Amino acid sequence: MYNLLNSWLKNSLKAILLITIFLGISTAGWTPASSAALPSGNAITDGRALLRYALPINNQPVRKIQASLEDISNQLRANRRWGAISRDLSNASRVLDKPSQILASVLKERQPQAEAWIAELKAGVNAMQELAKAKDKEKIREERTRLLDIVTLLEQAMVKEFPFEVPAEYSNLPQLKGRATVAIKTNKGDLTVVVDGYSAPVTAGNFVDLVQRGFYNGLEFTRSEESYFLQTGDPPGKEVGFVDPDTGKYRAIPLEVLVEGDKKPTYGITLEDAGRYIDMPVLPFSSFGAVVMARPENEVNGGSSQFFFFLFEPELTPAGRNLLDGRYSVFGYLTEGQEILDKLKAGDKIESATVIQGIENLVEPQAA
Repeated sequence: MYNLLNSWLKNSLKAILLITIFLGISTAGWTPASSAALPSGNAITDGRALLRYALPINNQPVRKIQASLEDISNQLRANRRWGAISRDLSNASRVLDKPSQILASVLKERQPQAEAWIAELKAGVNAMQELAKAKDKEKIREERTRLLDIVTLLEQAMVKEFPFEVPAEYSNLPQLKGRATVAIKTNKGDLTVVVDGYSAPVTAGNFVDLVQRGFYNGLEFTRSEESYFLQTGDPPGKEVGFVDPDTGKYRAIPLEVLVEGDKKPTYGITLEDAGRYIDMPVLPFSSFGAVVMARPENEVNGGSSQFFFFLFEPELTPAGRNLLDGRYSVFGYLTEGQEILDKLKAGDKIESATVIQGIENLVEPQAA
């Protein structure tokens, strides 16, 4: 069985954590030489939010609505932030007063439904403004979550086509031309994962194909470390990955990372080796429950069936200071079952994994 991470990288991550803590109490202006040029800021730690931002759309009004609703979560963590919440809601309301700017990016046949969603968002924002006056945190949280789910539907309705061509050399591998939702039943409870083919079509396609084959049913979680990672996908026997019964060969999956601002993913090379030290992936490691392709430490294109959930506490890994970003392929996020994932350890088992949405986006390999 190959390792998720070599000891050097593991120790480096711990060192980064210590540096991060030290930065919080050290003299202003000091940064470690190895990361002095890296961007600072608050990482987005919600997997659902990361998936929304990863959608290949370019409608600024709907992004403003999303950003305003996302920000309310930050304000609720602090005391006496009701003024900021009211401003967020006012900003969202002003955008919703101009629905034509939002509808401009929606396909014509989807516009009637989109109009209904916009009306529902407007009504929901008005209701939240009243809840803010009453300072009802719990109901604001519930309504914010509901409205962001509607924003997700609205943004998905803006995706017109798959945004790029996957290199022909990977046509022998399954590809996910969109998104899929996978329900994973474990011996300790249920998990829901959304995998993103818009950002990692080959990696996500491989995973969805294996789920469809029933590959993960009955497999154990083989490696775990508290607040770090939980790995599975190693089949019984001598094999460490998936052997295609049609070819009798190990299915190898390339490293695949889409960088913010790029039109298509980078394949077969880490961002570090490509000299892109400060570039940020569209799907970063900043969320508890990031779903990631495991691989042999010295083979960037050696992944197959093994994957891991990233469990690092995201509050301790600021944006731009995570050594895993660009070294491994993130291809989705846990969206439900965080409390279950936190309980799972090595020796626990996947009872079943099932694609419950998006299977139509799976493109099977072309015949040789």
